Amino acid sequence: QVQVVESGGGLVQPGGSLRLSCAASGSIFNINVMGWYRQAPEKERELVAVMASDGSTKYADSVKGRFTISRDNAKNTVYLQMNSLKPEDTAVYYCNADSRDYSGSWNSYWGQGTQVTVSS
Repeated sequence: QVQVVESGGGLVQPGGSLRLSCAASGSIFNINVMGWYRQAPEKERELVAVMASDGSTKYADSVKGRFTISRDNAKNTVYLQMNSLKPEDTAVYYCNADSRDYSGSWNSYWGQGTQVTVSS
């Protein structure tokens, strides 16, 4: 079993910054892709930014140049630095980890989500 826990959400004014953190723990042999998705009210969940274990990244076009994903593989932790936040960034942000356990099985795990609200 793997637990994924996010932290760092909150209320911020437009143009402000927030840093999200996500830690995975439990029966983990290694994690391949780890990253962030978000879901706004009445919208589908969408990819924000993900990073593979080799350091390659993928960003949504809407956040390129404003958000930066980073990762500490030794700690099974991923971060999302969000700058120049806009009201349209308001959403619940979810962390996802594609993890392999010691039996060799791969599974995808989600955190409970953290609310980010950008408003004046």
